Parts: sequence; structure tokens; C-alpha cells
Amino acid sequence: MSSGELFITEFLGTMILLLGGAGVVANVILPKSKGFNGGWLLINFGWGLAVFAGVFVAFKSGAHINPAVTFGIWASGASEFGPGIPVTALNGFIYVSAQIAGAAIGATLAFLAYKKHFDEEAPPATKLAVFSTGPEIRSYGWNFVTEVIGTFVLVFVVLNFGNWPGDIGPLAVALLVVGIGASLGGPTGYAINPARDLGPRIAHALLPIKGKGSSDWAYSWVPVAGPVTGGILAGLLAPAVAFG
Repeated sequence: MSSGELFITEFLGTMILLLGGAGVVANVILPKSKGFNGGWLLINFGWGLAVFAGVFVAFKSGAHINPAVTFGIWASGASEFGPGIPVTALNGFIYVSAQIAGAAIGATLAFLAYKKHFDEEAPPATKLAVFSTGPEIRSYGWNFVTEVIGTFVLVFVVLNFGNWPGDIGPLAVALLVVGIGASLGGPTGYAINPARDLGPRIAHALLPIKGKGSSDWAYSWVPVAGPVTGGILAGLLAPAVAFG
């Protein structure tokens, strides 16, 4: 796979992830949407199915669609990021840059789909929540810990899917994301993916969203540093439970 093909594959997979994920959040929390007040579990399942779709789109690159997965594979000592894609600094950069760009465009498409609902009166924090995560109780240290734990579970389990003798496929990843959201998502909204938060936060800052307010850059380091740390820790530990 060429560098260009790698970029496009991860870009499109992450774009679909964010279009579906940001879309379900918009459906549940924006005024006058048909899914308004649909609840936390609808958001969890929507994100899970968005991951399901994104993984299928990005299958040629190994479907990372998440820098935490990329960092986790690197930390595990693997020789390849995906089939025929060696672990190198350049390839790692391509993965992460494609993921962030794809996430920003996916969130922008969700904004366009819900443009008239963004034009309705709603608190600025509600509009930001379509794009990026935020804590229910702001405590940067503990919010960081929550993101580390949630991402560790995601990456540790995903890396060990490869040890299973059968092919359990994207559905297993989707259900894992639903489970993490239902169990560990309450404190921070479970970014568990730096691109999922940073790309859309950049889009929020740039887009002409009526009454949008701040993009909350003071918090933005948590859903980046926490997932990267959790991914690396998962990658370091994953080989210890590998079969054989």
C-alpha cells in the first residue's frame, strides 16, 4: 500500500466514524431533532455502529481509525501496522494525520446535516458536545485517569482480538465500544480516541456555528494525552497475554 492509499483509507474510515458518531450525538441533544432526549445508550450504540462502519471502510490499512490504536501497535513491538505496512515513524505520522483530518471532515459533515438544528437556540456547551467530549465533573487529573483506563480497555482488547483463532470482525470492536461507553463513559463522555476529539474540536473552532461559544481548549489536552497514554500501556502489556 502506498503512502497516499494509506492516508486515504484511514482518512475515509475516520471520517465515517465521526459522521456517524457526531451525528448520533446531534440527534440526541440538539433542539427539535427527532431523536431529541434519546438517552445515553442511544449515543453509545450510535458510536458503536459508527466504529463498525469505519472499520469496514478502513480495512485495507488495518482500520486503526484511532491514534491510540496506532500507538498501541507501535508499543507492542509489532513489525507491521497493518498487512504489508511496516512500523515506521513516517507510516505512524501518516496514520495519525489522516485520522485527525478525517475526524475533522466527518464532524463537519455532521454539522451540515444538522445545520438548521445548530441554528436553533441551545447552550454553547451543548453545541460543542456534538463535536468534542467534556467532563461532567471537571477535574483534569481524574478526567485524565478516566480516559487512560477507558482507552486501555479498548486497545488492550482490540490487540488481543488477533490472538483469537477465529475471525470475530468489526462487530466485536463495535460492541466493545458500546460496552466501554456504558461502563466507563459517564465521567468524560469517553473520547478514547485523540483524533475523535481533536479533529472535531478544530472544526468547531473554525465553523460558523451560531452561538457556539468557546471550543474549551483548556480541556483539550485530556482527550488527547489520556488515550495516547492508555494506548501505549495497552500495547506494552498486550504481548504478555498473547497465545503461543
